[in-house]
Amino acid sequence: MKTRAERRRERKKQWYSQPEVEEFIRREYPGCPDFAVVYFATRICTVPKNWRGAPVATAVDVTMQNELRHQLTDYDQLMLVGVQRKEARRRVQPKINAMIAIWRKQR
Repeated sequence: MKTRAERRRERKKQWYSQPEVEEFIRREYPGCPDFAVVYFATRICTVPKNWRGAPVATAVDVTMQNELRHQLTDYDQLMLVGVQRKEARRRVQPKINAMIAIWRKQR
């Protein structure tokens, strides 16, 4: 059985390299601004999250969805005024989908 410290180190382990993630984002999301590419790759590679076994595509998709939801929509405000999580996500998802669709298009 692993100790708490071992589990903590494992959670903080970097599963992907920064250049690998940046290259993937630039290839799959060519319209994504360079500052956002670096930001997402840094989040994926440094924020403690257990990505073990998950493909880079999953890590990028989950991170983009979460960051866009919290940074570029009124999701948090909806939650603060009592809107249920599922309903708040439903309301902001079209804006997130539109942003990602723009980034997927060629420059």
